[in-house]
Amino acid sequence: MPVIRDIPLSLKTSEVLRRQGLGRGAKVRPEIRLLIRELLASLNKSRLLEPAVAYEYYRVRSMDGSRISLEGDKALHGPLLPAIFPEAKELAVILVTIGPKLEKQVTDYSKKGAALQGMTLDGIGSAAVDKLVAEFLRLIATEVSSRGYEISSPVGPGMPGFPLTEQWNLLGLVKAGEIEVTLTSSGMMVPRKSTSMVMGVGPQMTRWTQAEVCARCTLRETCHYKLTR
Repeated sequence: MPVIRDIPLSLKTSEVLRRQGLGRGAKVRPEIRLLIRELLASLNKSRLLEPAVAYEYYRVRSMDGSRISLEGDKALHGPLLPAIFPEAKELAVILVTIGPKLEKQVTDYSKKGAALQGMTLDGIGSAAVDKLVAEFLRLIATEVSSRGYEISSPVGPGMPGFPLTEQWNLLGLVKAGEIEVTLTSSGMMVPRKSTSMVMGVGPQMTRWTQAEVCARCTLRETCHYKLTR
């Protein structure tokens, strides 16, 4: 089960603003942009980002309307996966995190009464997770292409047809302990700046635009971070 820790992350101010609900064209005070730039510059100096990815491929044995059976007597449940990965030869199960240091700094800011710095750094952390996912998807696409395969777009627990309870299942399919990611009793990941996902792998896999992915999400009507184009 591979673990990768050396994926470099370079963030833009616009990526952070989107994660704070401020998309293109939004009016942002110059001092906020300056604060973002200052905090971004401090990331490497303070070593607040510890990006890590744990992932594994599983051959698909069979699937029906609500379950995909995998090698090793493993399975994933929910009608979404068989519906969108009908031709998958394998599933890639992926867990990414930027580690606990950034959110600890966010908490420290809050304790010191520096709420704006804390909120802004939290947005930077969310943008960092997004960038880590995007960078890893490029790596895994290259990796499977050597076998003549492609990757689908990723989906995660909590999307319609893929129960959030499958979160426990996913963490059991990768080396979650090696990148120090755990789950609370309610299914929240610790560190919070972590995410899990599944992708289909095969000769011809369907990809979606980010807007199409957002359209599938249960938060599509209320999410401030969704992309509409």
